[in-house]
Amino acid sequence: MIRPATPADVPAVVGMIHELAAYEKAAHEVRVTEEGLHATLFGERPAAFVHIAEHDGEPVGFTLWFLTFSTWRGAHGIYLEDLYVRPQHRGGGHGLALMGELGRICAERGYQRLEWAVLDWNEPSIGFYEKLGAVRQDEWLKYRLTDESLRRLAELRD
Repeated sequence: MIRPATPADVPAVVGMIHELAAYEKAAHEVRVTEEGLHATLFGERPAAFVHIAEHDGEPVGFTLWFLTFSTWRGAHGIYLEDLYVRPQHRGGGHGLALMGELGRICAERGYQRLEWAVLDWNEPSIGFYEKLGAVRQDEWLKYRLTDESLRRLAELRD
């Protein structure tokens, strides 16, 4: 079963975020809190959305996503920040169902793109996405500012 997250799901989602970060060898980078995630998902102006995969009434996976906008397409899209299914539930169709829900949302709302990033060493995920028909975007390089470099940028003025 796939459903939108509720406030009661926040602790489980935070737990799965920690599990995902450990899998991606980046547990030391996690700073999310239950309070912060709750505000992001259920505050006055939600900035992101979560769908939960359930098995026997328990959360076993999630997607966390937000809206993008393509100037070339002139339409919104979805950026999938995270897709995670707990290891003991992989292979049971939960990942496919979560992705299918995002596809349904795109179709229903007229969104033109569903995009995400995957670590280059994560062969199981790469294979899963390519079986869905996803096309790798090798011509685009990803950049990121965080921490001190982001603070320095904020201090730049004309």
